[in-house]
Amino acid sequence: MSSRSVFVTEFDFTLPRGLVDEAGVVHRQGVMRLATAKDELMTQKDRRVKNDPAYSTLVILSQVITSLGSLTTVTPEILENLFTQDLAYLRELYNRLNQQESSSQPVQCPECSHQFEVEFALSGESSATP
Repeated sequence: MSSRSVFVTEFDFTLPRGLVDEAGVVHRQGVMRLATAKDELMTQKDRRVKNDPAYSTLVILSQVITSLGSLTTVTPEILENLFTQDLAYLRELYNRLNQQESSSQPVQCPECSHQFEVEFALSGESSATP
């Protein structure tokens, strides 16, 4: 029996506030998958993104969020109703999952000028089972 590592492509998350749908239901638990090259290309071709490049965030997130509460589909129009705190959370999660870079940032103490790294962590983030 060979010991192969499992490549995790989906990640559970919990929104800080939650998306409130038209019926007033709050959706906080979700799953985001890793982005593909196709996701990035489709986002660039989207007419809404061509008219307003800032809309690309909602388009790409709608493609990689595979579930959000009891919603059966996640569209850019649905994500327009996110609270800004939740949108910022999802942007950061997307970047951390897809850039595979360190989630630390160099900082400097304003009092003594000592430089050090601060590790960023997102609350509610955990790995899902593939």
